[in-house]
Amino acid sequence: MGDEIIIETDKLTKNYGPHVALDAISINIKSGATGLLGPNGAGKSTLIKTLLGLIQITSGDGKVLGYDVRTQGDLIRQRIGYMPEYDCLTPGLEAIHQVRYCGELIGMNPEVAMQRAHEVLEYVGLRDQRYREISTFSTGMMQATKLACGIIHDPELVICDEPTNGLDQSARKFMLDTLFQVVKQGGRSILMSSHLMDDVERICDRILMIHEGRVIAQGRIDDLKAIDREIEISVWGGASRMEQVLSDSGLKPRRSGRVMRVVRVDDSTYDLILECAVKAEVQVRKMEDYEPSLEDLFIVIMERLGYGVKTSADLLKQTPKGRDIAPANRSLTGGEA
Repeated sequence: MGDEIIIETDKLTKNYGPHVALDAISINIKSGATGLLGPNGAGKSTLIKTLLGLIQITSGDGKVLGYDVRTQGDLIRQRIGYMPEYDCLTPGLEAIHQVRYCGELIGMNPEVAMQRAHEVLEYVGLRDQRYREISTFSTGMMQATKLACGIIHDPELVICDEPTNGLDQSARKFMLDTLFQVVKQGGRSILMSSHLMDDVERICDRILMIHEGRVIAQGRIDDLKAIDREIEISVWGGASRMEQVLSDSGLKPRRSGRVMRVVRVDDSTYDLILECAVKAEVQVRKMEDYEPSLEDLFIVIMERLGYGVKTSADLLKQTPKGRDIAPANRSLTGGEA
């Protein structure tokens, strides 16, 4: 699996009347695993449907695996696997026949489709439930069946829309492990839409963040985490005094009890922290570079955009308001995803 571009768009826009669902999105997504992040209503599902050629874009251009999203949606859907968020299974069908039918819909020979249905259902953990009706399945089993439908033809790109939605901890872990195998062992690419930071970080090397229909960040997770490198310290004997001295020195600490984090400007930041500790007459029990999580990155980005977000969960609970066409443009960063 190389570094070729598998998805690219140029000012891709989708309007629903006066509402802008996608606002001139320009992205370049390489092969591998990319997470599509954003709050509910941000435009994630709309972006996926435009990439699949299921809905017509208002303006701009886009290509998936070299095919035009405007005119070659049928060819795109033959080459990719799609696991939608919404219910798409037939309750009265047995799982084996549901998956086989999906294979036939994309042109597979019936006998080959049946053989592959057995293989992929075993791959997603449903070997012993192949002949059960889908109406008797749990949510986790239904999600696994949707994934089997999406990979029956061994696509080079799998697009998953909220694959762990509604799953308990055990089923969620199994789904993530399976998707990890698709990427790492199967050598396939995945575009995974999710509002769960941990899920994306478990599977993906790159992310694309959108909010209110705009791209706010795209690139490698490790590179984006470098936006703000922090030093975490644990003190004893006067945390409040230490916080005040750090603030007076311009370090703007973030504190939780005796633990504080400050932005690392350069190597001199370590010396400045120790000088502050001497002034505050406190002991520094621990001082180390802090490895930010994807949630930390998300919060930093949203704060820089001017949103009053304390945690990612706060943001993801919000429903963005409808906007008029041609609003003021706000963006954070570009690059490749």
